Amino acid sequence: MHWIYLLIAVLFEIGFTTCLKLSDNFSKFWPVVGFLVMGAISFWLLSLAMRDIPLGTAYAVWTGIGAFGTALIGIFFFNDPSSFWRVFFIFTLIASIVGLKLASAA
Repeated sequence: MHWIYLLIAVLFEIGFTTCLKLSDNFSKFWPVVGFLVMGAISFWLLSLAMRDIPLGTAYAVWTGIGAFGTALIGIFFFNDPSSFWRVFFIFTLIASIVGLKLASAA
């Protein structure tokens, strides 16, 4: 169940970073509200996940998958660059996260 909390926390992390972009430097009300609400939920779920998942693993997974998802949102919705090397290194994040998950199971 703790891994489910962590994965849902990641989705809210991607949401709050997207709202941060949409807030236009905290000048748009609803994206700021979305940022605050999603950020609070994401951190709360992360704290629930850390009841069973080691701190370093939980945080690395949360930030890694969150960075991966946020980078994809940037590429597909905000016209961020998508060069071969940028995409390659974004995918190495996922390989590292899988490695952490496998190492923490031991």
